[in-house]
Amino acid sequence: MKMVFYSLIMNNHQANVADELWKQTGHSYCFVELANLQAEHRKGDAHDYSDRPYLLRAWQSDKDYSKAMELVRTADCCVFSGVQALPFQKERMELGLLSFDMSERWLKRGFLNLFSPAILKMFLAYHLGGWSKKPIYKLCCSAFAASDQHKLLTYRGRCYKWGYFTKVEKIDVEASPDVSTSNITPLMWCSRYLMLKHPELPILMAHRLRNEGYNFMLDMYGSGEYEDRAKKLVKELGIEDVVRFVGTKPNEELLSDMRKHELFIFTSDKNEGWGAVANESMSNGCVLVASDGIGSSPYLIEDGETGMLFCSPNTSSSFEHPDMKALDALCKKVAYLLDHPQQRQAMRKRSLALMQDMWSPKVAAERLLVLMDCLQKGQETMFESGPCSKA
Repeated sequence: MKMVFYSLIMNNHQANVADELWKQTGHSYCFVELANLQAEHRKGDAHDYSDRPYLLRAWQSDKDYSKAMELVRTADCCVFSGVQALPFQKERMELGLLSFDMSERWLKRGFLNLFSPAILKMFLAYHLGGWSKKPIYKLCCSAFAASDQHKLLTYRGRCYKWGYFTKVEKIDVEASPDVSTSNITPLMWCSRYLMLKHPELPILMAHRLRNEGYNFMLDMYGSGEYEDRAKKLVKELGIEDVVRFVGTKPNEELLSDMRKHELFIFTSDKNEGWGAVANESMSNGCVLVASDGIGSSPYLIEDGETGMLFCSPNTSSSFEHPDMKALDALCKKVAYLLDHPQQRQAMRKRSLALMQDMWSPKVAAERLLVLMDCLQKGQETMFESGPCSKA
């Protein structure tokens, strides 16, 4: 079975599943990269993927573009991601061939997003092209994508859970920090210092919990526009003893550091499309405490079982005017975990097992091939939860 992905760029969000699909299709797989983006647009991913045998860079020459267009006519199944893939997607739909559209949610700002030229083009292509009658389905890289599509009368009843799949290795959670011998619980926050990531919340949480007598250390990783403001707040609150600023590290070092922490705090608001750091933290033995507005959170976390969910901060939350409801909820969840080390350890084991058994690149690739086969035979998905189950 020849399968082709069309996407803006090959990056660490796509490469792991792509590698697996290359193996599992017996090398009958191609990833078409549609743009030549500089490193600053790759979200910190500086890896060179040019050695991938399945990579076709349509932007590189007219010959490569023509080859990509020929593949859209001959492949058994195509997956399209983003407005840049739309010319290929329209050609495929004219032929009425099995396809998937892959995206995060469309309506982060509600129906105002329909004024976005990219989303408007895709919305009109679906309705004006009569795609509701074509064999095209939706891979939802956000727990909120299916409801957005339902509101827009697109892909109704044709949405399947999907996401971004980071590397999942076999690790022993027992070899991580030993809760029985350490009185100080290590907490981690890792992100760019942007307002949609809300770095004010973990700092304010640390201040409150320290005042309540909890023993922990919060390590904050990353850099960005509001890093200095975050450092200033820590100093103003006098909590330098429980909050450390680590700065940026290469991804492999970050993953190693995750294994030295028990809790990972993820405070983004609804503007976080997926949030691959959720996969990474859970895969490396952390209990994820995450905002319920993050695209990956409702897929990956069963509250109290495989992690903790707290109510998403308002997009207006800031250093000057923090969302107190979100802060209260965050503090409550983290305090519970600090108070219950046995439950915390059990939760770490369950979340790690979930990533290894269900949300790994290998399992995702296997399931996508099964779903394709089911749809070609006119059957529904056989999966009740996880990747390729109904969204």
